[in-house]
Amino acid sequence: MNGWVIYNGNLSSDKFISFSTWIQHAGNKVGITIKIVKNDQILSIVDSTGLNLLQSIEQGHLPDFVLFIDKDIALARQLELIGIRVFNSADAIELCDNKVLMYQALAHKKLPIPKTIIAPKIFTGADTIAMENFYEIEKVLTYPLIIKEGYGSYGEQVYLIADRNQLVERIQLIYDRPFLFQEFIGSSYGRDVRINVVGNEVVAAVTRFAADDFRANVQLGSTMEAYQPSEVEKDLAIKATQAVGADFAGVDLLFGENGNPIICEVNTNAHIENIFHHTGVNVADHIVAFIKMQLSER
Repeated sequence: MNGWVIYNGNLSSDKFISFSTWIQHAGNKVGITIKIVKNDQILSIVDSTGLNLLQSIEQGHLPDFVLFIDKDIALARQLELIGIRVFNSADAIELCDNKVLMYQALAHKKLPIPKTIIAPKIFTGADTIAMENFYEIEKVLTYPLIIKEGYGSYGEQVYLIADRNQLVERIQLIYDRPFLFQEFIGSSYGRDVRINVVGNEVVAAVTRFAADDFRANVQLGSTMEAYQPSEVEKDLAIKATQAVGADFAGVDLLFGENGNPIICEVNTNAHIENIFHHTGVNVADHIVAFIKMQLSER
């Protein structure tokens, strides 16, 4: 059995290379050869004869599977269409890459999420923006509220909005991108829980704390420690993973005022090294074991 782990070749962050290396080492432990491949080493070809791949990596047999930790959805789908099993699927990556689609999928399953209003599409260069229509959200959401861009990572495209002036200012800056308005969960200010799910099993969890930010993303300076999730939290994380069709995910939960968890986000390429350092759990081992089981059953 052999596979590829694909990451984005234009990102210089060590986090992505580290994730790939941990997966490769996990494969070695169980006799699976996993090659680390950059997405720009593979070009998708489509023509009247069908679909194919143009590879700048070593020529050879196509892999039995691909572990896809990038957001190059077109490449993931090309691999699937030519018959390669991809973990996570192109559909799951696409859902979680765009928070608008992700919250729709979670709401469709009636899972607990913050009350969310999706902004209408506005084309770049629009002559006017009917700002008075956006004031309708004040009938449903109170200030402070959250604005999230559809595409974003590490909390950098998430904004806490204090009043109508800030609302107008932010809309004018991002009007031509997918975005949404969301209830602010004040009881979870600066803290959340990250739960790693593989298959239908919770394998690790941490809680994250920020000293001076409403966001608990580690990349923004928060700290983390090992966490023992409740059965309710475990069940919710598994259901959230299933709702987006992911094989594995990092599910972020907020602390609701009544103590019940609320889904903040589902990540299909959540980094795993920090999890290991704080919990001792190597999520890569669980992911590779799951892939091996899935392919054996198929």
